[in-house]
Amino acid sequence: MTVKTRFAPSPTGYLHLGGARTALYCWLYAKKHQGQFVLRIEDTDRERSTEESVQAIFDGMEWMTLSHDEGPYYQTQRFDRYKEQIEKMLESGEAYRCYCSKERLEKLRESQQEAKQNIGYDGHCRNLSADEQDLSQPHVIRFKNPEEGKVVFNDLIKGEIAVSNSELDDLIIARTDGTPTYNFTVVVDDLDMGISHVIRGDDHVNNTPRQINMIKALGAEPPLYAHVPMILGDDGKRLSKRHGAVSVMQYRDMGYLPQAMLNYLVRLGWSHGDQEIFSVDEMIELFDLKDVNRAPSAFNTEKLNWLNQHYMKELPAEDVLPHLQWHIDEAGLDLSNGPDIKRLIPLMAERVKTLSELAESVRYFYQEYDEFDAKAAKKHLRPVAKQPLELVQSKLKEQLDWSADVLHGLVSSVAEELELGMGKVGMPLRVAVTGSGMSPDLGITLELIGKERVLQRIDKALAFIAEREAQS
Repeated sequence: MTVKTRFAPSPTGYLHLGGARTALYCWLYAKKHQGQFVLRIEDTDRERSTEESVQAIFDGMEWMTLSHDEGPYYQTQRFDRYKEQIEKMLESGEAYRCYCSKERLEKLRESQQEAKQNIGYDGHCRNLSADEQDLSQPHVIRFKNPEEGKVVFNDLIKGEIAVSNSELDDLIIARTDGTPTYNFTVVVDDLDMGISHVIRGDDHVNNTPRQINMIKALGAEPPLYAHVPMILGDDGKRLSKRHGAVSVMQYRDMGYLPQAMLNYLVRLGWSHGDQEIFSVDEMIELFDLKDVNRAPSAFNTEKLNWLNQHYMKELPAEDVLPHLQWHIDEAGLDLSNGPDIKRLIPLMAERVKTLSELAESVRYFYQEYDEFDAKAAKKHLRPVAKQPLELVQSKLKEQLDWSADVLHGLVSSVAEELELGMGKVGMPLRVAVTGSGMSPDLGITLELIGKERVLQRIDKALAFIAEREAQS
């Protein structure tokens, strides 16, 4: 069998995490089996579908590097094909015209609710003769679902599922205005596009028996189905906007790398032993639908942060930089006004979880800080720090070799000369040159900030100490 999967989002909003995970699973399964991955835009809901949402889907897929082999196909461009198939079903007796008014259907629903019966169409127009029909009157077209037997299919994640046909009513496949409905367009598309495996969220499980019946009515064999359990928030409830960002592109804007997001999403419902870190090649090699959990998975922000930090530290800096650049621009930093940012990425990634945090953490290498961190200054820029800072400054002025090891040794020598612990010299100096109490190794920090800025900032710290003395 030639494997062919499809990701078929509806462009009525952003690309959410559940959809992104489904796309990833479809993509991985196709790649694992040297198959094809199809992108299909299910835009038949004309009132809610927007160009912005279509673009959001493309942006999300591109950011995650999930390239499609076919498509994108648009359902709104295939209406002639759907109409052709509906006519075929009408001619074969697999579909019929239904003239029931909204009022009759509402009364039917109310009576079924009162009798505690299954809600569904009662087949009132199912066997109308040609003489009993008036094509000029408003009507829908319904699929004539089998009344006997049951639908049985082997879900590749959930196992065998059986549904009695008596539980399925005659589904509308074309509305009064002639536009086809979701369940029918999906069937036609999957058949026409040769989809072998339908991998989708388990909110579609109830649609599958209906779709299988329609596929068989069209004289074809259904694809294999795999329904992926939903994603829950940290609180155990279905993931939604109340949990914060759920759009894939929001996570990009918050500072997550696509490598981290892919790694996190693949593990959000799938596992391979105890392994947590997967390259894309490993995902393709190891992914299997039989290893997808049947139970819902809970989103864990801390784990995503851990993965993101891992990739910021372990990826080559030149791979991180293109994703970091947007955050650098948002932070208003001019990278020409300081050290090579690629040297800072692995250093600062040890201390932050996201690219947006990383962009902020390097600010003092490229522009002056307005004021000292209050807590750090109160603790370390005290009168007792004046002498160590002055001595360090005098030695730094004479220093020609401005390299990290030499500078670190210089600070150590000042501590020895004054018979002070390294922290009594190093911490005031760190606060002086960075504005806060956090930075990489002091020698590297001094080297990368540069001699002129370091000396100027020590002057600023000494002035702060003098002012503090005057006020006491």
